[in-house]
Amino acid sequence: MTSPLVTHGVGKRYRRRWALRDCTLTIPERAIVGLAGPNGAGKSTLLGLTVGLIAPTEGGLDVLGRDPRRQPEVLADVGYVGRDAPLYRSFTVRDTIEFARATNPGWDESIAGEFLTRLSAHDRVSTLSAGERARLALAVALGKRPALLLLDEPFARLDPLAAREFLQLLMDGVSELEATVVIASHVTADIERVSDHIVLLSEGHVRLEGSVEELISSHRLLTGAARPLGRIPGVQEIIRERHSGRQMTLLARLNGRVVDPSWSVDEIGLEDLLLAYMAPERLPGPRAPEKGRLRWHG
Repeated sequence: MTSPLVTHGVGKRYRRRWALRDCTLTIPERAIVGLAGPNGAGKSTLLGLTVGLIAPTEGGLDVLGRDPRRQPEVLADVGYVGRDAPLYRSFTVRDTIEFARATNPGWDESIAGEFLTRLSAHDRVSTLSAGERARLALAVALGKRPALLLLDEPFARLDPLAAREFLQLLMDGVSELEATVVIASHVTADIERVSDHIVLLSEGHVRLEGSVEELISSHRLLTGAARPLGRIPGVQEIIRERHSGRQMTLLARLNGRVVDPSWSVDEIGLEDLLLAYMAPERLPGPRAPEKGRLRWHG
């Protein structure tokens, strides 16, 4: 079947600065994709290219098998909630839903209605709380029954309770539609909670991509005596290196089994793995150990 999103060396330049460069990836169907990366990594740019809001400087991309700029009709099957859930602030809740119904031929009232139970139809968007606006924006996005749903920093302005409620609504709606979801966030905890596939951007480049299971299984923490590093059988790449007295700890990407008995080999959690790739010069601070799994405390 057609992948919901495929990019081919896509890039976007603003004057002399590349916001995204040589981005090649394939998003699996019906996955919950965490689009991770620090602020300025290119996440919003990638989503903007996907929905045709901006044109690529180089390369191209296919959305549900079509080019969103040349074949904009494909966007009828794409739901998009931009940063801060932008809506017409002068509209009431009823105006917003009626506008969405009129502009989306495949509008599903039953799905949209599930998100509106706590909202008054007469309230203006400008008077809604951040959580209520997020709920309304999600109703508009899911009411069109998209095959691909894109969310740009959906939890950024929500308090913990509103974020939890939003997340539950999102998961319920997605499971009913069997849609592919891409959630862009710089907060690794948001990514860890919901994703089964990861795309991590850093400085406009794809730094890491794969299923959560694959990424966790292919990375390990190696701890041993400090020494000059040569080739370590089973290690494809050393991502991070930390020294503490006479001991060193390596975050390594493996291509086989590490059998050298001088190294202690332990698992790393997804959040710490993402932090290690996101901030190569700034290591995660000390954290409480997780039972049965060693965390990266650089």
